[in-house]
Amino acid sequence: QGGAVRAPGAFPPAACCPDWMAGLPDALPLSRLSIPGTHDSLSLFGGRRLRCQSWGLEAQLAAGVRFLDVRCKLERGELRVYHLCTFQRASLRGVLRRTLRFLRAHPGEAVLMRIKEELPFFSRPGFAARLQRCLLEEGRGRLWCREEVPTLGQARGKIVVLEALEQAVLGIPYEQLSISDAWNVLSLERKWARARRHLEAAAGGDPAKMHLTFCSGNGLFTCPEEVARFVNPRCYRHLRRRSGQAVRWGVVIMDFPGAGLLRLIVDSNAPWASGSITEAPGTPTAPRWRRGRALRAVPLGPVSPVALPAPRVRRKTSVSLGKKRGRSSRVAPRSLRVTAA
Repeated sequence: QGGAVRAPGAFPPAACCPDWMAGLPDALPLSRLSIPGTHDSLSLFGGRRLRCQSWGLEAQLAAGVRFLDVRCKLERGELRVYHLCTFQRASLRGVLRRTLRFLRAHPGEAVLMRIKEELPFFSRPGFAARLQRCLLEEGRGRLWCREEVPTLGQARGKIVVLEALEQAVLGIPYEQLSISDAWNVLSLERKWARARRHLEAAAGGDPAKMHLTFCSGNGLFTCPEEVARFVNPRCYRHLRRRSGQAVRWGVVIMDFPGAGLLRLIVDSNAPWASGSITEAPGTPTAPRWRRGRALRAVPLGPVSPVALPAPRVRRKTSVSLGKKRGRSSRVAPRSLRVTAA
C-alpha cells in the first residue's frame, strides 16, 4: 500500500521530510517540481462528511507537504478558516504565522498557499480588502504575491500565494493554472481516471505551466475518506511505476496523505539535485541551503478524501494595495508588492 487513512490527530506522520527542497537548484522554477499538497488543509472537524485531514498544520509541513489549501470566511472583521459551514478553530493570521514559523526554522523550503473565500454565493464586500491587509501585516516581505511563477531560489523562505478572488490579484492567478479538480464524485473509477490523465499531462506538459491535480473528492453517496481510500492507493501504484526517474507530477493534492505516497512525490525531484540544471543569465538567485536530513518514510498505503472545491471564477479587474485598476486579459501580468507597513 502507498498511504493510510487515520482518525483525526490519532498518529503523527510516519515520515519526516522538513528540508526536502533544500538540496534542489535555485534556478528550478516551482512549475518544474513535484509537490505534495493537501486539500482543505485545516479541515480537521465536522465529521466524516467534512473532515479531510488527520494531521495538523505543523505535522503536514514536517511530513513534506508544500501546498496548503486554506478556505476562509470574513466574520466580525477576522478571516476565519472554514470548511463549508464548519469553523475549523483557526484564523488565516494564525495559519500564516505558523507557516512562517516553520519557514524560519527551514529557510531552504517554500510553501504554496491557495487562499479562497469559502462558499462565496455572494462575496463579502470587505473580503479582498481584509485579505490584502492580513497579507501586508503578517507577510513582512516573506510572501510571494506576484503573478509570475518564481524559481525555487526566489521562493525560499516564503509563502507563495495562489489567489482565487473575483476582483483582486494577490498572487499567482489560480484559474490560469492547469487544474484537475473533479470534486463531485459520482464514480470512484471515473474520479481516479481523470486524476491519472492529469498527472500524465503534467508529466509530459509545458514545464513552465503549473499543474495541480486534486486526488480528493466528495459526493452525495460518498465522503472524502472513502474517496481517499480508493484513489490514494491507485495514485501510489501509478507513481511507483516511474520511481527513480525525474518526473514532474506537478502539485499532487490529497486528503489524509500517507507517508509512502508523500515520499514517492518528493523523491521524483531527486534527480534534479545532481545539479544538471544551470541558471539562466539574469535569473535572480538566493543563497544555497544545505540539504536537511530526512527520516526514511515507511510505505503506509494510500491517502484519503478531499473537500468541496471552489467554483471557477472569472476575474474582470485586478487590485493593487490601495486602489483598483482596469485590466484586460491580454495585458501582460503585473506584480503586486507586499511589504511591511
